[in-house]
Order: sequence, then structure tokens, then C-alpha cells
Amino acid sequence: MSTAGKNGQFRTPRHIIDMMVELMQPTIKDIISDPAMGSAGFLVSASRYLKRKKDEWETNTDNINHFHNQMFHGNDTDTTMLRLGAMNMMLHGVENPQISYLDSLSQDNEEADKYTLVLANPPFKGSLDYNSTSNDLLATVKTKKTELLFLSLFLRTLKPGGRAAVIVPDGVLFGSSKAHKGIRQEIVENHKLDAVISMPSGVFKPYAGVSTAILIFTKTGNGGTDKVWFYDMKADGLSLDDKRQPISDNDIPDIIERFHHLEKEAERQRTDQSFFVPVAEIKENDYDLSINKYKEIEYEKVEYEPTEVILKKINDLEKEIQAGLAELEKLLK
Repeated sequence: MSTAGKNGQFRTPRHIIDMMVELMQPTIKDIISDPAMGSAGFLVSASRYLKRKKDEWETNTDNINHFHNQMFHGNDTDTTMLRLGAMNMMLHGVENPQISYLDSLSQDNEEADKYTLVLANPPFKGSLDYNSTSNDLLATVKTKKTELLFLSLFLRTLKPGGRAAVIVPDGVLFGSSKAHKGIRQEIVENHKLDAVISMPSGVFKPYAGVSTAILIFTKTGNGGTDKVWFYDMKADGLSLDDKRQPISDNDIPDIIERFHHLEKEAERQRTDQSFFVPVAEIKENDYDLSINKYKEIEYEKVEYEPTEVILKKINDLEKEIQAGLAELEKLLK
């Protein structure tokens, strides 16, 4: 793990993974994918979530078979991580996870309409050769940037109605290139963008200080975005410096609670920590998904004394300074 941070790959903190799983609430019927799985943190967290609810499904042998053999899918190109991930899954009670040595963005990956849930923190700041990248992905968004290609991959590999909760660098939210705008437009116009959760830049320290966000969307193929829920996370329960020590401020419980009761969010204002933005406004702003584009800052009104009072105080202070200097000169003579 000492190499975390190379090639845009960062270890995802466990509490962020667990939050994303809690947001998505996987069920025993899900087929879950992480196409850049690393040590399988997302898949392990999802399995632990389901184990806590095993009373709801463990009496059915089909469910048990599904949990152990068909539910969890992960790919990676790092053989060490693959071994770690497989061991991690088995230590957490998943007997036969579907883990493969595969470049998920390559022509070799032909998966489509397969999964009901994607949980991922794919590498960013990477760049690929067009020749080695799947033509299907390039048809959606012609780019060499891995963070955009992975979004295209999620849309392809999800079944209609499938959901995704994925971490992206902030640049994906507001980048002005044709590819950046194109993938945002694809998600907003042709599918259903549910939420954008902006995270503070210290979340990935000490490995990196990059600013990121969580995108939550549903594959529909026929649109459905009506309004998008934004949340401005300011604290995650740990200090945002390199030490990452526990602190009392933590927005995670609030994020989970609010996301599962979005019907209560309708009256929230743009000055609040979370609020809805109608899709028409997002379209007007070139599909910009950065929270700062829509958040309003409420400035406190500061009352100043009248100008003549301030000037009198300055003059009085000047007199005191002059008197003090005069006293000092006397002492020096």
C-alpha cells in the first residue's frame, strides 16, 4: 500500500466506502461490480452489509448460492491487488467471488447490461491509448482520460435500472472539454442522475489532497433526471490534514439520513448544506455539476460605527502615539 497514489490510484478510506454502501443499501438480489477493485474494499463492505441482514435472506438456498458465487465481481490489472482482494473476500465469508485479471477499459472486456450495482473509485489522472480502449466506450465519449472512460463503462455494464455510486475527481464535474461535457450530458439526459456529494480535499490524505465527489446515478436509457440532490460534505469524522485523527465533526450520518429521506429535502435553500437543483438549471450551465455553481453563501451583515466616530478614534490614537513618543524622547535625553 506504500505505492498508493501512483497512476491516480488511491486507497479509499473504509468509512467512505461504508458510507457509499449504506447510501445504496444493496440487497441479496443485487449483482455488484467494482471494475477497478484494488483490495476489494467496496465488495467486502457490501458483503458485510448483507451479512448484517442475513436473517432476511439466509433461509433461502438460492440466496446463499447467489451470495457466494454470483453476487460479487471485481477486475484489476495488478496481480498483487487481485490476490489481496480474493483473500479479503474469502476472509469475509464469500466463498467464490468472481475476480478477474482484466483491464476493464480494454477491448477484452465485453461486459454489458450485466450488473445491478456498481461501487467504485476508479483511477484518475490516467491516460490510455485509443487503440487499446474499447470502441464501445469511445463511442460514448472519445477521450483518453480514464476517469471519463470509467463512467462510460459503468453505463455500459449496468443493467437497465442498475445503480452506481462512484468517486470522481472534481474536474469531471466542471471540465469544459467536449468529452467532459459529453459524459455529463449523457448521464443527465439519457439516464437519471440522483445525487452529487462533494467531499473535502483532505479525504484521501496522506496519499493525496485531491478534491473529489460521489456521483450516484441510475441507468435508464431514456432519461429521468428531474432534479439533482447536492450535498456539501465539510467533515468526515477525521481531521483533514495528513494525520487524519478522529474529530467530533462528521457529516456522514447526516448524508445517509437525508439521502434516504429526500422527500424532506424539497424545502431546503441554496444556503443550506444540501439542496435540490432542477435539471433545467443544470442544462443551462453546460451540465456543470460542481456544488459551488449552485450554492449560495450567506454573508453576515457587519455593523460599522459612523465614519466620524472612526475618524475621532484614529485622531485620539494618533495623539496618544505622539504623546508617547514625546515621553520617550525626554527619557533618551
